[in-house]
Amino acid sequence: MLALTGILTIVVMLYCIMSKRMSPIVALIIIPTIGALIAGSGLETPKYIVAGITKLAPMAAMFVFAITFFGVITDAGMFDPIIKRILRFVGTNPIRIIIGTGILALIAHLDGNGAVTFLVTIPTMLPLFTKLGMDKRMLIGITALSAGVNFLPWTGPMIRAASALNISTHDLFVPLIPAQIVGLTFMIFMGYYWGKKEQKRLGLTKEGMLANSNVSHHEKELTEEEKKLRRPHLFWVNIGLVVAVLSTMVFTRISPTVAFMIALTLALMINYPNVKMQSERINAHAKAALMMASILFAAGAFTGIMTGSGMLKAMSESAVNFIPQHFASHVPFITGIVSMPLSLIFDPDSYYFGIMPVVANTVEMLGIPSIQVAQASIMGQMTTGFPVSPLTPATFLLVSLAGVDLADHQKFSIPVLWLASIIMTVACVVTGVFPI
Repeated sequence: MLALTGILTIVVMLYCIMSKRMSPIVALIIIPTIGALIAGSGLETPKYIVAGITKLAPMAAMFVFAITFFGVITDAGMFDPIIKRILRFVGTNPIRIIIGTGILALIAHLDGNGAVTFLVTIPTMLPLFTKLGMDKRMLIGITALSAGVNFLPWTGPMIRAASALNISTHDLFVPLIPAQIVGLTFMIFMGYYWGKKEQKRLGLTKEGMLANSNVSHHEKELTEEEKKLRRPHLFWVNIGLVVAVLSTMVFTRISPTVAFMIALTLALMINYPNVKMQSERINAHAKAALMMASILFAAGAFTGIMTGSGMLKAMSESAVNFIPQHFASHVPFITGIVSMPLSLIFDPDSYYFGIMPVVANTVEMLGIPSIQVAQASIMGQMTTGFPVSPLTPATFLLVSLAGVDLADHQKFSIPVLWLASIIMTVACVVTGVFPI
């Protein structure tokens, strides 16, 4: 009975989220609460909610400070010199232009926000693609690929996966670094491949430049408000802050929350010593940060209820009866292979809080570490999958900025993004993250 209640709870939650009858925050809180009351948890339910939120509090805090930190240094103009150098480097060579677009998207995606990545990359590179007559599907394809393989400890899928299984982002992310490097290498390769195709299609000089072209590099124009916020003389200081916080995340056991708290404090003090400006910068990025934190706390309520009430354990015990012992070790690899297409079916909240915990707990009962399912999921589920999924608003922003039809983008990009997911999954097998 408990397992059936758990299944119905998840099914109803998935339906409410995917049909947009409820927001993820509402569905993650109210549906499992009702399920727990039906299961007989009674007045113990609030205790489960508090326990779940307590476990996720450090992770939610990390996300709030991380997104605000990257927002502040972006406001200060840390990326401006990098963007200018990329634009000067690419010239009118299609290979350089496409690879440069991928590198720009990679840097812009440091804050883990897909919408910001697209808003920085597409308007910056679109004029070059338009003037040279290059295929704009390649513009959004390389941008999507670069953002997709650039999963970081503070990105949405990583935080959701870690919070759903109550594991640290450090333990989840560090073993995946080699696979991510492979994914980034594949992005560069695809940029070269697409660039060569465009060279051949457009007809180029021996040096790879467009014949009879007078197109020179361009620079992104800043608004007056953006100019007031820029701190170009502090470029290297801000770079140092980014390197320091990333190094702390990867190479030490210092809490990421503490690292980003200190980094944000220093970024504000150095770039905007005026108290009023500090408040304005925090307010400017508070909406995005608090929205994700709210979802994480709601997810904490969900996982706390599902775990405390025993529904998750009951579902996993029931599933164990249908999975042969010898098959369990293959589940992470299979998850990695299908994780990217699952982005077209499940939104991140539905998958990471509804589907993945059941699979992970089931294989753990069969002797396979649950973290392997989370790591396999990261290989594609709303990482390489989010820029083509109709379930994410960022996808529509991407195609609208470039003026490309969604269907054309999906036909062009889905095979490449899925291949990237498969290649990274194989890399995980080779590096011993999980078995085949």
